[in-house]
Amino acid sequence: MQPLLLAQNARMPSLQDMVVTATRTEQPLADLVADVSIVDRETIEASGATGLADVLARLPGVEISRNGGVGNATSLFVRGAETRFTAVYIDGVRVDSQSTGGAQWEQIPLAQIERIEVLRGPAAAVYGSDAIGGVVQLFTRKGEGAAAPYVGVGLGSQGTRKLEAGISGAAGADKALDYSLGLSHERSDGFDAKTSGAHNPDRDGHRNTAGHARLGYQINARHKLDATLLASRLNAGYDNSGFKPANLVDDRSLQRLRTAGLHWAAQWTDAYSTRVSVTDSASRYETNPSPYRTETDLRGYLWQNEYRLGAHRFSAALERREDHLNNPALDAWSTTLDRSRSQDALALGYGYNAGGHTVQLNVRHDDDSEFGGKGTGSLAYGYAITSQWRATASVGTAFRAPTLYQRFSEYGVATLRPETSHNAELGLRYAEGRSSFSAVVYRNRLSNLIQFGAAGTCASSFGCYANVARAQYEGVTFAASHHWAGLQWHGSIDLQNPRNLDTGKQLRRRAKHHASFGADTQVAGWTLGAEVQASGRRFENDANTQVLGGYTLVNLYASTRLARDYTLLARIDNLGDKAYELARTYATPGRTLYVGLKWAPQ
Repeated sequence: MQPLLLAQNARMPSLQDMVVTATRTEQPLADLVADVSIVDRETIEASGATGLADVLARLPGVEISRNGGVGNATSLFVRGAETRFTAVYIDGVRVDSQSTGGAQWEQIPLAQIERIEVLRGPAAAVYGSDAIGGVVQLFTRKGEGAAAPYVGVGLGSQGTRKLEAGISGAAGADKALDYSLGLSHERSDGFDAKTSGAHNPDRDGHRNTAGHARLGYQINARHKLDATLLASRLNAGYDNSGFKPANLVDDRSLQRLRTAGLHWAAQWTDAYSTRVSVTDSASRYETNPSPYRTETDLRGYLWQNEYRLGAHRFSAALERREDHLNNPALDAWSTTLDRSRSQDALALGYGYNAGGHTVQLNVRHDDDSEFGGKGTGSLAYGYAITSQWRATASVGTAFRAPTLYQRFSEYGVATLRPETSHNAELGLRYAEGRSSFSAVVYRNRLSNLIQFGAAGTCASSFGCYANVARAQYEGVTFAASHHWAGLQWHGSIDLQNPRNLDTGKQLRRRAKHHASFGADTQVAGWTLGAEVQASGRRFENDANTQVLGGYTLVNLYASTRLARDYTLLARIDNLGDKAYELARTYATPGRTLYVGLKWAPQ
């Protein structure tokens, strides 16, 4: 399915816009068969004082859950798939947790992100383990042209304060050296994260300090080096389930994220190019004063090759991934877990685009140091019915290796098998001028689903992980954008049925229906817009007895250029002050106001 940009500013992407997520190499939108969305910096800035997951939740096929406000534990569901089934990259650096599985979304600082690409659907034949539901690629700012400094400040409800500053540009002969540096600090007094039960009634605020650095050097016309670095520290309040009224304790989660990458791109001939990457990420989660800490380190090596011959494109990649998990024993009731594993992979790809026909074929074999080999594959086909209409079809397989915690902690079972999926989808798209429409029908069937259950063969008498279930994520996503009556309208509707095939029950915290609609316009130098986000009821538990009610939220935003170099943004989220839950007994922010001012010389 061709991509759509469905976000606040509803800027329609050009078919010549380049994306890298679908095949891991740069391609124009016109050549893609995959279902991809793009979010640009303008949309991110218009999001106000929100988290990264909130921005993603406005895209087709994406839902979130959160235990309280921004900074608390957050899950992302792409097409209904568990959060661990989405592979996440920051500037090409893989981010994951070998404890919970999947990226810890609350750790990623939105202020440092310049662009987002979201691929819906399995992509393990390109990316290996984890890409069962989709892939999210996050990019920091890249320098180009003259030096471009910026400073931004913002104030909002619940004592929210934001400050960011940075500079980017290019220098030297022929602008061979590009650079980007950014710093940000955000804090909020927050609100009481819990709505019921015994808990500390204090305000559970957060503070986050983050920064990124990016440096590129064009050695000559055919060779370029890039280095990237991102770091973030988060201190967020939460309410521990072990709270005692006689002992008021301010529970805090202390989190750190660091990513670093070194990339060499070489264009050996007009037809043949290679890319070599060495990447490293570290994710740390700690609670205080209750003693718990987990640290995941992930090292990656990639050698990717591409050869183009007319309408044909061939690719081959060798990749190695090394995971390390450290869970130190911090009290008398826990044990130390310090384990590592590695995966070596060979990936092959073939693409064809000519005469209205597009073909994309990928196969990959991963060899895990713990459980052995796993093969995946995908085949996609697109046909241009007319210059405006295009039909697509694809099938693919994917897998997720058990985390080190699921296998070797006191709750773990060493014989756990990988979770595997088989996906099929059909798509239809129309695009002409400022109007577009798309529909994607999909079915993703999962086997060996890992869940935490009753006591079994593990060391703990409390419970063990086990391959105990099968799941199916099926549905249809409609998305459209159209300019009418001076407004740019945009929206999406998801009708889905994420369910446990063994019990027939709806998977927890996912709705069967959710939608997002909006419109914006230009009036007297102002950009004015409104959004509506809606979700049907969900369930907190696997038995579907604890209901999370449906909700509808209305958001308003406005921005204008006060002077040549100053931009003002104002935003109201949840205009109707709707009380709703993304997780049972956890509160959501209510009506919030944010006002920001940014200086960026033109």
